[in-house]
Amino acid sequence: MKILFALECANQPTNGTTASCIRFAKELEKRGHQVTIIGCDRIVGEKYHRYYGLPKYYFPVTDPLIVKGGFLLCKLIYKTLYEAIKGQDVVHVFLPFKLSNVCRLIAQEEGIAVTTAFHIVPQNVTCAMHLGKARFINWVLLKSFQTYLYNQVKYVHCPSQMAADIMKKHHFKNNEARVFSNGVIPFFKKMKVTRPKELEGKFIVCMSGRLVDEKRQDLIIKAVGRSKHNDKIQVLLLGQGTNYERYLKLSKKCKLVNPVMIKFCTMEEVREVLNYIDLYIHASDYEIEGIAAIEAITCGRVPLISDSPYCATKDFSLDNEHCLFKAGSPKDLAKKIDWFYEHPEELKRLSELYLEDSKKYALDNQVDALEQMFIDAYNDRKEGKDLHTLKPRRKDKVLLRRIYRAQKKQEKHPDKYPESAINHQ
Repeated sequence: MKILFALECANQPTNGTTASCIRFAKELEKRGHQVTIIGCDRIVGEKYHRYYGLPKYYFPVTDPLIVKGGFLLCKLIYKTLYEAIKGQDVVHVFLPFKLSNVCRLIAQEEGIAVTTAFHIVPQNVTCAMHLGKARFINWVLLKSFQTYLYNQVKYVHCPSQMAADIMKKHHFKNNEARVFSNGVIPFFKKMKVTRPKELEGKFIVCMSGRLVDEKRQDLIIKAVGRSKHNDKIQVLLLGQGTNYERYLKLSKKCKLVNPVMIKFCTMEEVREVLNYIDLYIHASDYEIEGIAAIEAITCGRVPLISDSPYCATKDFSLDNEHCLFKAGSPKDLAKKIDWFYEHPEELKRLSELYLEDSKKYALDNQVDALEQMFIDAYNDRKEGKDLHTLKPRRKDKVLLRRIYRAQKKQEKHPDKYPESAINHQ
């Protein structure tokens, strides 16, 4: 089967959705499928061997902050889009933004099956504008996602039951949710590693992820500042983002005896770190799954997770009394950290339980489900049972005419609209 993945930030390995995209692509290739990815020009990390790059969209003034946040948008070069989509059996679009919707329109016009995913909640967008708690704005944004993309794609990959529940609550009637994890690769496993000398004798708490407001790393710093064992605890943050300087200052303000350590790591370094830390903390308020927490669990770490109603990661908890803390509360988080520090035997016992439980998140099992979703979508399209055939929209015809006009304009000015900024096979 020939499959196209469309994801704007497919060149940003710090983004969890990107990591899942690349991992699924590689696993599907091992099974004999031909997987192509289209997204922004690759500027970070290893180049995927079959990749169509589109020029990065530049945001005036705020562009450096957006790039630091780990998310990019791209300019649409329609000649490249048509070349990438032509001949595919299935087009899978990840996010409810312009690249996904245009790829969806072109694919459906060409008679190609389309599937999508529910990888973000509106708060992932509005948190950057400090509007994460604005219910009306988040409701409007979710409804715009539904109208813009989901109403015309039947099969939706939901990485957690929470994502499927959100769709059901907000009446995504046209969709069939397929709930399965993004999975974790065998690379992440429990290993014997040597702890760095500067960290010997310390109780290390760690979180991996982008340094942005929605991830709430600030709670960890504030909690350790309140801890009875402040002098024994070391906060280690893995990632990069807009809040780097802020967290360094917060560490001083909260009077951490051991200043917070922040570093951006390779995948190999992340695995090593996850094997020598004492406790993994997942403090996010808004998380559609939390693949970083799964990676920690498969390395034998116990997760301490926010109980936020929009954090699906809390479903990984095997001990709600000790492994969940009150969302947004550094006081409660400090209490739970102190408990684990004072009960090493319980930490060890829970570590073994989580390690055994982590087997169900193996990537192989999740690829089985993804593969079946693609097969079902392909068969529905072949039999004329897909949503686009059953419920065509007049609006889509208008959008297609705009695409045709834009394509002709780009063909007249090839100097302004390069076909692709990188080579592809």
